[in-house]
Amino acid sequence: MAARSVVALVSVAEVVAGDLADHLDRRGHDVRQARQPWEAESLLSAGGIDVVVVGDDVSQAEGRELLKRYGGEGGSDFILICRPADLVDKVLALELGAADVVESPLNVRELAARIGGLLTRRGRNTQELIVLENATVDLRSAMVMHRSGAEDQLSPGQVALLRLFLASPRKVLTRDDIIAAAPAENADAFDRSIDSRIVRLRRKLDTETITTIRGAGYRFDPPTSRTD
Repeated sequence: MAARSVVALVSVAEVVAGDLADHLDRRGHDVRQARQPWEAESLLSAGGIDVVVVGDDVSQAEGRELLKRYGGEGGSDFILICRPADLVDKVLALELGAADVVESPLNVRELAARIGGLLTRRGRNTQELIVLENATVDLRSAMVMHRSGAEDQLSPGQVALLRLFLASPRKVLTRDDIIAAAPAENADAFDRSIDSRIVRLRRKLDTETITTIRGAGYRFDPPTSRTD
């Protein structure tokens, strides 16, 4: 199993840091925090940090100093948070090698997506994404991200069931197929229990791609690609 990617939050405002840390943790990343730049020195000098997010609670000069010391070739990718008026500081940070500079106030989901993009380029992103009609599923973190912005967590049994359908697109799976390949999370795996599991999975995914074939079983029909 691949090691989890590591994201460091340095002097990120507490109101943002808590939500962001929770968001990243649920997506399979380790999050480490340093409240002050001097705490960051110890954290970053130990190595092993993939992405560093430097908040605007520190001066831009301090943020750039951390970037010069621990970023660049072979170092961590840096995202610096700046205030909208700090255009000069934004340009300087990019010239020094910052991977990204974002303005406050922040949207946590957007910032998490930017971090995910950097991790992908480093070959460290642990996501395994499945796009359905109304939601995107990250199978590795068992997270369902709905278009509305709401999120749901899949149980291990639901992940196993979804993986079974994904491995057999457009094939009718009997109840016996499902019991054998994706057993229930308890001893009660009778036919009606399978029906209930399918209903709960459909509801959580908000999908019509899993169809009941009367008298035969269930079929997964992958959604067509969106063109809009």
